[in-house]
Amino acid sequence: MRRIPLNDLDPWFQTVDGVIERDGRIDGARLFANDRPLEIDVGCGRGLFVFSASGARPNTNFLGIELDYKEARRAAKRLQKRAAGNARILGGDVFRAFEHIAPGSVEAIHVYFPDPWWKRRHRRRRVFTDRFADACAELIRPGGMLHSWTDVEEYFEVIRSLMDHHARFEALPPPEERPAENDMDYHTSFERKKRKLGMPIYRGQWRRRADV
Repeated sequence: MRRIPLNDLDPWFQTVDGVIERDGRIDGARLFANDRPLEIDVGCGRGLFVFSASGARPNTNFLGIELDYKEARRAAKRLQKRAAGNARILGGDVFRAFEHIAPGSVEAIHVYFPDPWWKRRHRRRRVFTDRFADACAELIRPGGMLHSWTDVEEYFEVIRSLMDHHARFEALPPPEERPAENDMDYHTSFERKKRKLGMPIYRGQWRRRADV
């Protein structure tokens, strides 16, 4: 089988390790060739949020991070077809990426429908942990936002407890659900699937405090 080179979707798909500069940084201004506000989608999957948001808000840069390279490349192909200049997908581990992004340089972090890792022995693999919340607090600028949605009520309660009690964030009222105008009018393909099944979606948003 012919092996597809990882750079065939460059610059829309790159690897985390491939964009770390010699000084150890992931430089958003260099990645996008501009210094517009940066928002990150953690576990972006097939990239519907990055695709839609980057089209609706051309003056903001959107960076999706996805561990599954196959899904990450699917997301990047969407961006490539539109020649999106303000959207990129990185394949790799989010914690690895976060270690190399400058503190206070991110406008918002989005985490939509993170893997709930149903089995109790696998719960430690969930992305929402004290470590993740602390990393987000470092990266998000004062006044910036963290958004997270899930269809798993138990996991949402974990997320809400963690974020509501974090000293560097304040909870805001959750965004209201609105009717979708078309099949692409959802935050993610997973939200579309669950809402069409009539399942509830739990939404939360938290603002990075400016005084801590």
